[in-house]
Amino acid sequence: MRKFIPSEIESGEISIPEIEFDLHSRDEIPKVLIGLQHIYSDTEAREEAFDILKDIIPEGTDMNNGRPGMFMWRILVLGTLKLNCDWNYDNLKEIADNHGRIREMLGHLTGDDYVYPLQTLKDNLSLFTPEVLDRVNQVVVTEAHKVVGKKDGDDLKGKCDSSVTKTDVHFPTDIHLLFDAVRSAIRLIAILCSALGITEWRQHHKNIMAIKDMFRTVRNLKRSVSGNEKKKAEKEETINEAHRKYVEIVMSFIDKVKETITKLRLTGYADEKKLSEIEDFVKDAEMLADQILRRVLGDEKIPHSEKIFSVFERHTEWIVKGKAGVPQELGKNVCFVTDQFGFILHHRIYENETDDKIAVQIVEQTQERFPDFNSCSFDKGFYSPENKVKLKGMLAGVILPKKGKLSGKEKDEENSEEFREGRRKHSVVESSISALKNHGLERCPDHGIEGFMRYVGLAVLARNIQILGHIIQKKKLRSRKRREKYNSTLEAKKQCAAA
Repeated sequence: MRKFIPSEIESGEISIPEIEFDLHSRDEIPKVLIGLQHIYSDTEAREEAFDILKDIIPEGTDMNNGRPGMFMWRILVLGTLKLNCDWNYDNLKEIADNHGRIREMLGHLTGDDYVYPLQTLKDNLSLFTPEVLDRVNQVVVTEAHKVVGKKDGDDLKGKCDSSVTKTDVHFPTDIHLLFDAVRSAIRLIAILCSALGITEWRQHHKNIMAIKDMFRTVRNLKRSVSGNEKKKAEKEETINEAHRKYVEIVMSFIDKVKETITKLRLTGYADEKKLSEIEDFVKDAEMLADQILRRVLGDEKIPHSEKIFSVFERHTEWIVKGKAGVPQELGKNVCFVTDQFGFILHHRIYENETDDKIAVQIVEQTQERFPDFNSCSFDKGFYSPENKVKLKGMLAGVILPKKGKLSGKEKDEENSEEFREGRRKHSVVESSISALKNHGLERCPDHGIEGFMRYVGLAVLARNIQILGHIIQKKKLRSRKRREKYNSTLEAKKQCAAA
């Protein structure tokens, strides 16, 4: 059974629109809550958002019968708070159990001692999908445009840039990745055998520690810097022999894992999902072992296309953006489009793509969501002659500086007042990306590409709600100050008249 809001809110015992916040607070929590309060208070926006959230309800769930699940409103509130405040689930549970204002927004009455089970929070927040988050974000941005005074037909002027969101991985050396793959395969097959009463892997922990000792030996070896050629050759042979032994011990256990999988299948074990997961680690181990031997013993340079950068987060890419002091980043490139009010209209996660390959597509996708989007600035990474021609056919205003040498006509264009003004304002998008990273998007702790997409989508939604809340907070504060000033003036006039 799933409902959108708690019965206390439905009956009017708790009135979300009447919850008051400290308008002088600079913390992000009140800003997010004020933004959520506005979405809830606007009947049209609330119903539209709730209608979209129906799509995260698991298929086959009866909305009216069965065990009650978490209310959809609570999932939305907790999800946006978690991402915007960059909390882990333990932080979220503590705040949800004990923070008074947040519990009011969640629909808890004073004295309600309900505490949120940790696993319940994890399971419910993972129901979000990238598609649902994108649609809810459109509702939030559309409502935010009304708040800032945008009229129908007014052009949205965008800024487009990309940044890397890191995945939660260590630096990927092939010997370390090989250890990750083999220990994961051994651990999973041991858990499986233990559950089935098979004792073949009862000493799996000891096996992993033996491999780890060999890994540490290999990792600590350094090539000789001696001028003596004999010493250099001896050291080289020591390194080769250590790598050979490391690969041999790993492959002996990998062969044993494969034998156990075969036995399990012959005995009728039917959980193919678990076996396939183990086989993925086996394949990674075999590939990495081959690459280590080719690199160390064969002195071969492994092509970049053959490499993997994590056996756990397989979507991780090795990204070099040429930033000073940042030789490489491990994660996924994400492109963001913001408008003149600071709201994030759209985002796109790259799949081994570069900026110039997605420039036209991201403009098309943004226009599908916001038809008033009619102007955009880019940096040089998005430039190609084809992109410039296509974008000028799609947008009334295009600020796209060219890479390399400029012709006379191009110099005139880029020196024009409009172009220079567009480039000057373009840096605002970098500020928006920096704010996103400060509010949870620096590194993604969620697993898998689906988890990564969900995490980025929720971060964008949460940031837009925070910006909306900040604008409303400032408006209310100005209104209060005007009222206080008026009352103060009125009181002074009364005193003068009395004197």
